[in-house]
Amino acid sequence: MACLYLSAAHKSSGKTTLTLGLGRALRDRGLRVQTFKKGPDYIDPIWHGQATGRPCYNLDFHMMQTAEILGLYGRHAAGADLTLIEGNKGLYDGMDLEGGDSNAAMAKLLGAPVVLVLDTQGMTRGIAPLILGYQAFDPEVRIAGVILNKVGGPRHEGKLRAVIERYTDVKVLGALPRTAEIEITERHLGLIPGNETPEAETRIAAIARYVAEGVDLDALVGVAAPVRPASSDLEETPPDARGLRIGIAQDQAFGFYYQEDLDTLRRSGAELVSIDTLRDTCLPPVDGLILGGGFPEMFIETLATNQTLRADIRRAVESGLPVYAECGGLMYLTRAIHWGERHGEMVGVIPAECTLQSRPVGRGYARLEVVDAEAGLASAAAPSIAAHEFHHSRLTHLSAGTHRFAYRVARGVGIDGAHDGYVYKNLLAAYCHRRGTGTHGWIAPFLDKVRRVAWRSERLRQAA
Repeated sequence: MACLYLSAAHKSSGKTTLTLGLGRALRDRGLRVQTFKKGPDYIDPIWHGQATGRPCYNLDFHMMQTAEILGLYGRHAAGADLTLIEGNKGLYDGMDLEGGDSNAAMAKLLGAPVVLVLDTQGMTRGIAPLILGYQAFDPEVRIAGVILNKVGGPRHEGKLRAVIERYTDVKVLGALPRTAEIEITERHLGLIPGNETPEAETRIAAIARYVAEGVDLDALVGVAAPVRPASSDLEETPPDARGLRIGIAQDQAFGFYYQEDLDTLRRSGAELVSIDTLRDTCLPPVDGLILGGGFPEMFIETLATNQTLRADIRRAVESGLPVYAECGGLMYLTRAIHWGERHGEMVGVIPAECTLQSRPVGRGYARLEVVDAEAGLASAAAPSIAAHEFHHSRLTHLSAGTHRFAYRVARGVGIDGAHDGYVYKNLLAAYCHRRGTGTHGWIAPFLDKVRRVAWRSERLRQAA
């Protein structure tokens, strides 16, 4: 396999646009392209998966052990001709002052040469010291080339190329113009998800055309490293969930799931039943329910109008159905969502209302201390759980001290700044997102709870 790590000097340089454009352009050439995204991101992987026709996987130092990163990468890169890894933020950015969780550290771990995507707006000769500084800062990072983005025109591009050739030994692999035709609309919390917009395919095709014209694809593939990273034989045995039916909300309002977690659920033998909260009028017969993140605020009126499904879910929770909900799923389970002048009633299981704020409430990595291991779908041997949160909403009218929470928030915001993981009967709903797979994942304890609860049902006993 060959690999490239796409990074930048800072965020919003165009890495995502370029990654999905390269993925589609190389796929159109007949290559099997496997994408990965560093960090806790749901939206970019949706776009990358649509561009390449292969699911995109997340790699994260905060949420994963090194052996888990190597194992996941190795398994999915093995079947590809080329892997493209999109970094988050800048090449050397991260929480660790020593850079142990940076994009540079991930590139070195995987043996991937780096292609820098540089936002060239307002820049000419200054691009040379920028490149030289990035080369000198960590000589172990192999910067194999640069792609110039948001170029002002042929004259601007010519100056940039001349400066880079004069002062550095770095290859210019291509240049993309500054044009609205290859921009993906952003809103709060980032890009509009590709599963939400019907124009996604049209936009991907347009970006791929620009990339194919502006990037020397042969040269790009030529600098990819034909090396295999340090291997890891770690591949966890999934829990045995044969015979269980697990409902999972998958529609325009709810679609934030890690591909690795979906794979784990399927490998467990569980039957995943997709639920469209916007159109399905009733909850199908299921033994457990997963309500992932998303943007329910964008569909307030449609969700509110679907009264029969909301009532079905409320009755199911009250009857003890095991339910796991994250962020958008938590919002959906409250009494109502408010966003400016818009308002809509929701499921009503959580005795609070959800109000969207103009600024982020919780954003970034989080750490949860487990208060109740069983309710919090956690191992008693793992008192601390790595997580992340991205929400502009907060719960209101939730009386203090009268509710049960599974976690204390050691880092982050959660529900009230001190707690997260609202517990009611067999429901666990949190603002923080957790990795489902792995030693500290929520999937194995969730499926165990589903089996213990469902075993009491006649349907499952007969199936056994």
